[in-house]
Amino acid sequence: MSARKSIGIDKYKDFPEWYHSVLKEAGIIDIRYPVKGMNVWMPYGLKALRLTQRILMDLLEETGHQEAYFPTMVPESVFSREKDFLKGFGGETFVVEGTVTRKFNERLFVRPTSETVMYYMWNMWIKGRKDLPLKMYQVVNVFRYETKMTHPILRVREIMGFIEAHTAHATMEEAEKQISEAIAIYKEFFNRLQLPYFIVKTPPWDTFAGAEYNYDFITVMPDGKGLELGSVINLGQKFAKAFEIKYMDTDGVEKHVYQTCYGVSERVLGAVIGIHGDETGLFFPPDIAPIQVVIVPVMKPGENQVLEYAFKVSNILKAHGVRVFVDTDQEHTPGWKYYYWEMKGVPTRIEVGRKELDASTVTIARRDKREKHVVKLEEAVDLLRKIWSEINEYLRSRALEHLARKTVFLPEHPEDKGFDGLVIAPWDGSRECAEELEKETGKNVLGEITESPLNLPPPSQYTACGKAKADRYALLGVTY
Repeated sequence: MSARKSIGIDKYKDFPEWYHSVLKEAGIIDIRYPVKGMNVWMPYGLKALRLTQRILMDLLEETGHQEAYFPTMVPESVFSREKDFLKGFGGETFVVEGTVTRKFNERLFVRPTSETVMYYMWNMWIKGRKDLPLKMYQVVNVFRYETKMTHPILRVREIMGFIEAHTAHATMEEAEKQISEAIAIYKEFFNRLQLPYFIVKTPPWDTFAGAEYNYDFITVMPDGKGLELGSVINLGQKFAKAFEIKYMDTDGVEKHVYQTCYGVSERVLGAVIGIHGDETGLFFPPDIAPIQVVIVPVMKPGENQVLEYAFKVSNILKAHGVRVFVDTDQEHTPGWKYYYWEMKGVPTRIEVGRKELDASTVTIARRDKREKHVVKLEEAVDLLRKIWSEINEYLRSRALEHLARKTVFLPEHPEDKGFDGLVIAPWDGSRECAEELEKETGKNVLGEITESPLNLPPPSQYTACGKAKADRYALLGVTY
């Protein structure tokens, strides 16, 4: 174990130092692997990621999505069928040209995302209206040669936890309905993680390659940089026509399908770490905490009855589905352990000593408040669930305060055009005004705000770029 009790760094003053310290001290990932942008996930960090992924996978399954798996390698002839897609991803796609001793007849592209490999197969699977809608997802690693500076979990070259969903529909109306469903799924997912977000519709000139339009979920990190949590994309018929994905309609006419896709990667866990953490270290929402309760026996050497009681408590909690760990370490004091497990982000701690053993009680401490609750053992599970609900409310409220702190509303603060965070500005949707806003703020237009966690007045009371009346708000920022 590390000798450090807590991180002790203000994340708003030095986020890179805080972030790297947390990842290292808490055992989330190890960045020392000799390929830049490809990280080693340690067991504690991977457990948190898998719990996070499980929430989204369950939401997808509940809405009729089925899990599948498609290969990593895509022949160049397949990858290049949709020209906009090739142009958009060609510069960051890894290529396999052969083995050490043999050159291939055709180059293989390592998937940066899976539209091409999936839709090649859908051409063979979809034949009639009975095959629609088709709703699939997969959990895979994808590879992109990022030209920007890499950041652990937030911007990498091997995305190892990409959950991408793809759908096919008979009509545009059905595809539009699917877009609404996907947005609702993501809202529920991010809300479960207590993450605040803007939903923006990206401008036409910055839309996903090969798509009609897309929506992005945007949050902000302590250093003021925006972070795209996930995207929901209407592909229209571009890929359907490129891959000849057709179905025989009930009127006897063969028609191209309409498609959507949406994806979330492990960077959502990076957002959880950055937004909920503090000077002590990590703070996991209970739903995704690898350890929801750590039990610390407070005892003298040889007090085996206290240790036995600690495991009795552990077994009772496990029987109720609680993720629990008994800290039997003899080298450190209970006080040291308290700080250590708080740094690891464990939301609740149970202390048991001779007093608790004799009274059949436990003492519950919570990560968000310096207070403890003594409760009968048989009441511990109910109290823990109540505390976790309160912790979620605390994290949600504090995260919203964080978002407000790192966002400026230009009409009220016109002097803050160079603000270190996200900027909200009146906009008319034109590229000319977007370029003017970008020049004034030094940030990129991320899209038109369609949903905001912050209360905003009607945009029509402002002018866009000092000219026409605004009919929407632009969200601007520097992103990872």
